Formats: sequence, structure tokens, C-alpha cells
Amino acid sequence: METAAWWEILLGGLAAVLVILWFRPGLKAAAERSRAAKKDWPAALVPLGLVALFVLLLVWMLR
Repeated sequence: METAAWWEILLGGLAAVLVILWFRPGLKAAAERSRAAKKDWPAALVPLGLVALFVLLLVWMLR
């Protein structure tokens, strides 16, 4: 596999910058909503814990 030409790297970098600039207003708004949102860690940790226990149960059953 050969390396990319300089113009391909430049074009990829330009595309990345344009995507960042295009999504910037939405990202700023999402970050602001995230700071103002109520922190509800148990709502995320309980399902993750249950999934981990389920996986451990499946592994235990296969032994």
C-alpha cells in the first residue's frame, strides 16, 4: 500500500476542518445543555451493571 500524495492529505485535512466548522454550533449547544442537565448516574450505571452481570453469568454457564 503506497502513501497518500500531499494533495490527498491536504484535501483530507480541509474536509476535517470543514466538518468541524459545520457541526460547531450544534456541538456548542449540546455541551451547554449537558452542563445544565440533571446528573442521573444511576440511570446509566444500573443497566451497565446488569449487562456485566449477565455476561458473567453466561461465561459461568459455559464452564
